[in-house]
Formats: sequence, structure tokens, C-alpha cells
Amino acid sequence: MTSRWISTFLEAQAAELGAARNTLLAYGRDLKDAQHWLTGKGVDFDGAAQSDIEGYLIHCDAQGLAKSTRARRLSAIKQLYRFAFEEGWRADNPAIQIASPGQDKRLPKTLDEAEVDRLLAAARAFGRGVHDRLRDTCLMELLYATGMRVSELVSLPVSSARGDPQMLLILGKGGKERMVPLSPPARDALAAWITARDEVQAAAEAKGAAASRFLFPSRGVAGHLTRHWFYARIKSLAAFGDVAPDKVTPHTLRHAFATHLLAGGADLRAIQTMLGHADVATTEIYTHVVDERLTQLVLDHHPLAQGSDKSGGTPSSDG
Repeated sequence: MTSRWISTFLEAQAAELGAARNTLLAYGRDLKDAQHWLTGKGVDFDGAAQSDIEGYLIHCDAQGLAKSTRARRLSAIKQLYRFAFEEGWRADNPAIQIASPGQDKRLPKTLDEAEVDRLLAAARAFGRGVHDRLRDTCLMELLYATGMRVSELVSLPVSSARGDPQMLLILGKGGKERMVPLSPPARDALAAWITARDEVQAAAEAKGAAASRFLFPSRGVAGHLTRHWFYARIKSLAAFGDVAPDKVTPHTLRHAFATHLLAGGADLRAIQTMLGHADVATTEIYTHVVDERLTQLVLDHHPLAQGSDKSGGTPSSDG
């Protein structure tokens, strides 16, 4: 019974809400884990009580799972029960009164402008040949110029990038479209890459290969570069550019885009739109990042702060 609940719920999420494949996989993993635990206790989703769901969350806590993971699993369970109620499978939602464990507030890792510059320089110098360097430069310039999610970047259609566009149309989560401006360096990198890309594609098509609709084509199943490939690639670029690889991921460039814009005086609502955040509250995390950096800047460079460190106390003032 529960297996049908989960599969039908996931199908509805995909069909009605346009949920991304990775989101569906996460829902599926979380719900199947909960199903496995409940089955071991002799109950199922269709007969579970609030105490059963709470017992499962206690089990997750005992396993050492992070608050964010437990909150995500509870959210998946609540959504499944909401769907079951709407379908008439259950007359109640046993999870609705359970409070989320919340999440530890963690500021996103980001890079300073000098580190980004070294990554961009590495993209221009790393690689086996001109083709690789033009591709990597385009990837990095677009990522930093737009703050795109890596899945949005690697799956860009080439049609959206032709004609030296000043704005790029991005298809985001839930099929929502947004426009983001391109910086001059990003436009230059895009133009150079499209020329090189088209030459390689023309040669492949002359040998019978099918035309690719992607800006970053690949012979893999997806037809374009994958998130995993780019994750590994950016680590190599970081090492080559003398930037600590453990602090660099594609998402770090997204954070850097937002943080640097905000520090430069950009409007929070504009950044929200460019990032594709549904709620400005998600974007507000970057105000904390900037505040933290400004505080550290004062502590590092203000003469009174330095005097305090050297003397071991607060400098005296004559008013």
C-alpha cells in the first residue's frame, strides 16, 4: 500500500509541480527510509499515528543525522500525508502537529574577489588545449556573472546563448524562467566558446553524429556536461589556481556572486530575482555573510581594534 503511496506521490510531484529529478530522488530516498523503519515497527504510512512519526524522528536523531536532514525528512512525510489527505487515502495528517527540528544557521561558504580572480585565471590556463580552456573559461565566467545553479548552467540550450546576448534566459526550479544580465567578460567568453563549440560540432555532424541542442554538449547519457563532472573540474581549477579546493564548489561561486553584489550595494530583491529564490528570506542569508566580513574587516584593520589586541584590553579614551 505504502509503496503505491510513494510512487503516486512522486509522479504527481513531477507532473503537477514540475519537481526536478534530484528533488524527486531526495523525496523517494527519505520516504523509503521512513517506510522501512515503520515497517520494522509493524505499522505503515496508512496506519501510522503521530507517535510513530515522532518515534522515527527520534531514531534519525539517534543516528546522528543533522537537523537539516531530519527537517527535510519530516517535510517529505508531511507532504506525503497532505497528498494522501487530498486523494482521500487518509482522513487525517498525523505529522501536521510535529514541529520541525529546525536547522543550525550556517553561513554559506564564499570566496573573496582575489580568489575568484585566481579561479578565472586558472580556467584560462588549465586544460589540455585551447578547446578545454575556452570551455572552462565560459563555464566559470557564466557561473560567476549570473549566480546560476550548476544544474542550470550545464544544461543551458545553445539557442539561448547565440547572438551575443546581454541577458540570458535561465530555466530554473519548477520550470520557472528568469532573465539575468551578462557581464562583458562573460559575453566575450561565451562568444569565443560558441565559435569553438560549433567547429567541433560541425566536424562531429559531418561524421554522422546528431546535432546537440546544448551549449556544453557531451557524449554522455544526458547529452550535456554533468554536475559531477563540473564539481571535479572546479576542484582541479582551484588547485591549479592556488585556491583551497576544500572551500570551492560550483555552489561557492553562486554564493560569491550574491555576496559580492550585496557588498557592492546591489538591491536584495534584485539579487533574489537573479538567483531564482522564491522567497527573499532565502536571499537574506547573504546579509549575514556581508555583516560578518565587515566585522572581521574592522577587527583586522581598525587601529582601535588592533590596539585592543596588543594591550589585551580596550584602549582608553579622553572623550
